[in-house]
Amino acid sequence: MTTTDDTGGTAGTGGTGGTGGTGGTGGAAGNGGAGGPVGHGSFDPGNPPARALLDDCVHCGFCLPTCPTYTVTGEEMESPRGRIYLMDLAARGEIGLDEAFGGHMDSCLGCLACVTSCPSGVQYDKLIESVRPQVERNIPRTRLDRLFRALIFQLFPYPRRLRVAALGGLLYRRLGLRFLAHRTGLIGALPPRLRAAEALLPPVTLRALFAGPRPHTPAVGQPRLRVGLLAGCAQRVFFGDVNAATVRVLTAEGCDVLVPRDNQCCGALSVHAGREDEGKARARATIDMFERYDLDVVVTNVAGCGSTLKEYGDLLRDDPEYAERAAAFTARVRDISELLAELPPRAPRSTLTTRVAYHDACHLANAQGIRKEPRAVLATIPGLETHDIAEAELCCGSAGIYNLVQPETADDLGRRKARNLEAVRPDVVATANAGCLLQIRRYLDAGIPVVHPVQLLDAAIRGAAQGVGPDGAAARRAAG
Repeated sequence: MTTTDDTGGTAGTGGTGGTGGTGGTGGAAGNGGAGGPVGHGSFDPGNPPARALLDDCVHCGFCLPTCPTYTVTGEEMESPRGRIYLMDLAARGEIGLDEAFGGHMDSCLGCLACVTSCPSGVQYDKLIESVRPQVERNIPRTRLDRLFRALIFQLFPYPRRLRVAALGGLLYRRLGLRFLAHRTGLIGALPPRLRAAEALLPPVTLRALFAGPRPHTPAVGQPRLRVGLLAGCAQRVFFGDVNAATVRVLTAEGCDVLVPRDNQCCGALSVHAGREDEGKARARATIDMFERYDLDVVVTNVAGCGSTLKEYGDLLRDDPEYAERAAAFTARVRDISELLAELPPRAPRSTLTTRVAYHDACHLANAQGIRKEPRAVLATIPGLETHDIAEAELCCGSAGIYNLVQPETADDLGRRKARNLEAVRPDVVATANAGCLLQIRRYLDAGIPVVHPVQLLDAAIRGAAQGVGPDGAAARRAAG
């Protein structure tokens, strides 16, 4: 079978006796591809995709309806099945690691909806995570692509730098420069990636930029647990209100909360982008950071960060110094909704007569398998109606840095997600990931607030403490 990719190159023919195809740049891969070592085909020996995992795929197609890129493009090689087919050919040395191969791997959002829909139990998550570092190491990028990605990774994992950039964004709004840029059409003249970055600027205040939770906040009443909270990178800068709500809810439910002040990134963006060594280094530093505290649980309120924290045991399994420590650390990690669902509610809730559309963040629902818990936590709020949406399995297009580096596909997915959310006529939209919050805010009707579920619970608990009556105003105030 011969398939044609979106750059016009041919992916190659199937079967063990197939010949190499031509990549998007027109160079023939040939048998043996790019000259990879014997046993790895065209991949280098650094953790290539495992043959057993590749062979698990029976190409049944159950993954196709849940795959965002296949839904948008309708192209076979833009599906999990198609990508596994390309990985298999590369592992056999029948195609090389070229621009066309890298393009199809880059276009994957890593949402893992295919994993949860696969009847054969194919571990696509492990396959794509092993291939992305191969792409980073072996396929040259254009100069502009390298520069743009370098700027992202010189900014987002560093809260201090991100805060300075956010301050510039605040001035850009306050001084009317954004209005002028849109009014004069300057924005439309920018490259798609820069337009996406401008559109995703969050509406932060000066006070919020420099606010942060205290290093230690004691439990209300008898302590149940000693909890460490990962403050995050973008989370602490753009969503400090979510961190503050998380601390208030945890303490109200009887947890002592400790928040390390280190400007330490967990490595999620690096791991998901194939920057393997960088991700491992950040994982080690995060383990070191939390080991300074005597903790029962490490909590995260960002789905993407949480999924990576829970992968530390696998990520560092070959590290003699950190393998056991990483496994022990991973065993203590909980998403905020996961922990709250485990704890019998203690704090009273006021009534919030509010209609909520709930968006399943991919790295919460698919990577961590957490679907029931956020809904169960929201169900403890009297009067709150939580509604699921159509095409819930489709990613919103955020996916780490995806909406910056693949803006066209992300735009299609963002608009589609917004339509499905608006169809349930919500008062509020709730989702449990920083990237989703930014992406959905960009496309949703401006009159509908977008909040983290913990903010709704915080509003109900604070309302009960202040004697607030049964109305939904507190839910809207939760959005700031």
